[in-house]
Amino acid sequence: MEIRQLLSQELVRGKIECTFHYELLEGTGSTINKNVVKGYMDQLYGFMKEYQISNAEVFSTIMRLPDTISTEKATLEEEEWDIALKGVKQAIEELDEFRKQEGKALETDISKNIEAIREKLNSIGPYEKERIEKIRERIRANLNDLELEEGVDSNRFEQEIIFYLEKLDINEEKSRLTNHLDYFLEVLQKGSPAGKKLGFISQEIGREINTLGSKANNAEIQKLVMEMKDELEKIKEQILNAL
Repeated sequence: MEIRQLLSQELVRGKIECTFHYELLEGTGSTINKNVVKGYMDQLYGFMKEYQISNAEVFSTIMRLPDTISTEKATLEEEEWDIALKGVKQAIEELDEFRKQEGKALETDISKNIEAIREKLNSIGPYEKERIEKIRERIRANLNDLELEEGVDSNRFEQEIIFYLEKLDINEEKSRLTNHLDYFLEVLQKGSPAGKKLGFISQEIGREINTLGSKANNAEIQKLVMEMKDELEKIKEQILNAL
């Protein structure tokens, strides 16, 4: 129990297996139960005599019967326990050091993925104005195709365009996504175990990216959204290895 608590406190998360193997260096640790063996022999020899059975392997047969040999479970002396505990602590220190080395590499990779998402997010800007103009032209073309007798009220048309474009506005999503990226890096660089928290933040990042995609209405923006999703999947895979 002491070792279990020590591992739980020091290693925080992860599946940990700790196994001890020991062997007796003096003696066999097993003794023959003479009374049990004698009882088996008396019964077997009596049975053989009664039925005139002759067999030279009776003793080996007896020794395979239950309870003929007892094995004493060795217990650790205080000095041996101290050695074992010291070994466990050393293993924890080495594992922790390895985790730190792996964590630094992990932090570098994840930070690059986050910055890649930010770069693609910033690349959306030039396509937004183009997107709005294309939407405006498409709606106007559709109205012209209707060949309305009274024509189209320009003021009303502009009002409807503004109303429609507000639904496709992605500034809020861009702002929230930027904030999520900043917060992700802030948590990542704190150093304390935050794997679960990073997982939650990555989910929020995913929601904003998905909303951007649903509002995109532009092939180039959709392409950038797909690339952001690809970077996010890499992050999610890496987070599974983080404390």
